[in-house]
Amino acid sequence: MAEGQNANVQEQDLNQLLQVRRDKLAALQEAGKDPFRHTKYDATHHSMEIKENYAQLEGKSVRIAGRIMSKRIMGKASFCNIQDLPGSIQCYVARDNIGEESYGDFKKYDIGDIVGIEGEVFTTKTGEISIHASQVILLSKSLQILPEKFHGLTNTDLRYRQRYTDLIMNQEVKETFVKRSKIISAIRRYLEEQGFLEVETPMLVSNAGGAAARPFETHYNALDEDVKLRISLELYLKRLIVGGLERVYEIGRVFRNEGLDTRHNPEFTLMELYQAYTDYYGMMDLTENMFRYVAQEVCGTTLVPYAEEMIDLGKPFERLTMVDAVKKYAGVDFDEIPDTEAAKKLADEKGIHYEERHGKGDILNLFFEEFVEEHLIQPTFVMDHPVEISPLTKRKPDKPEYVERFELFIYGREMCNAYSELNDPIDQRERFKAQEAALAAGDEEANTTDEDFMNALEIGMPPTGGIGYGIDRLVMLLTNSPAIRDVLLFPTMKTLGKENQ
Repeated sequence: MAEGQNANVQEQDLNQLLQVRRDKLAALQEAGKDPFRHTKYDATHHSMEIKENYAQLEGKSVRIAGRIMSKRIMGKASFCNIQDLPGSIQCYVARDNIGEESYGDFKKYDIGDIVGIEGEVFTTKTGEISIHASQVILLSKSLQILPEKFHGLTNTDLRYRQRYTDLIMNQEVKETFVKRSKIISAIRRYLEEQGFLEVETPMLVSNAGGAAARPFETHYNALDEDVKLRISLELYLKRLIVGGLERVYEIGRVFRNEGLDTRHNPEFTLMELYQAYTDYYGMMDLTENMFRYVAQEVCGTTLVPYAEEMIDLGKPFERLTMVDAVKKYAGVDFDEIPDTEAAKKLADEKGIHYEERHGKGDILNLFFEEFVEEHLIQPTFVMDHPVEISPLTKRKPDKPEYVERFELFIYGREMCNAYSELNDPIDQRERFKAQEAALAAGDEEANTTDEDFMNALEIGMPPTGGIGYGIDRLVMLLTNSPAIRDVLLFPTMKTLGKENQ
């Protein structure tokens, strides 16, 4: 049979199976047994709770609710497997216990149907903890067909598009997102213990600053103004530090109009926090302690597997300046390079692509990206970035061409970015001017001057340490997930029908 004919036959078979489910629903409704009439079901236990507390629950009546994932009909008695949030449990359903009419209905139920089951907890002859059903109620009829159980849902694109099906078919996926929630809860507990206030700031802004990224733009009809979706949380949180809220943080979505890959999604979860009267060393200590706390709380250990590596969050994190890191891994000492011209010449020799507008500091950063990042497997703070790539950061007093900034790298990936925040309004205005010059020269990710933020700085901001964390990357690390899409419930996908355009 030709491939096209085979596909047509498969589609016809599928349509027939789907129609059978709709016919079953219609028959139930006609008999006054519409499953969708149920508005609630009072379950007393979850599956794993029953298994973990079998000694106390043996012989006692329980009520569970969940989805039928398998079913074996054996005449007057049957077995089914019910899946709920934490796992699944076997149920024994016999005609003599639930009644002939109910048993007849049960035999017609499909894989994917949602049921409520009441019965006694017992152990089968094979030693499996189960529920001996005394009542089975159909709570919702599944009109679609789940992926074939043996193979599961393995089509990656379909898994991301239909996350609801992915969660049903792949228990480890469900566990990832339960762990994600626990990670964020642990972060909140840690920061609350440190005296931080959680706040919320605007997503629609007139000036999307605080990071080097292209914003999404939209129009606010009521005000007849063009606005942007925020790319960062920074500038509003700093306004709150000016206002006297000494320790603040926000966990929220930010939006960057850039590409998609294993580490980037155009909308993602960022956490930024700011603490008055500290510096980037204070942010290093906070970060190291918080990562240890969260790993211990969520994973039960500070030694976490990622890909082929074992990441040790328990030992002190390495600290390297960017200059020393490039010297260590590329064999080039930028302290010995006198100016931009010499830096560009060296870049040409090493095959590093740069733009005409780039200065010595930009080229140092390009060397770091090319030669260093991939080697930073264990937690490493890379410190003291060039001023050219750090427009909102305080300069180092003894080396003003560098700033008090660090990035934490784990498994070659940036996990967070921190500063001793620039609180000199005169210096800040000059940095904004340099950013606007870069924008005029073609850098679409450059910042523009935020006059209200400048006004806040002129009122006076205390010495402040600030940091931004990519929450999704932390979740990737602690769940051993290879791609950002694996830790986003609904990652950005191209609209169906446009994938090949």
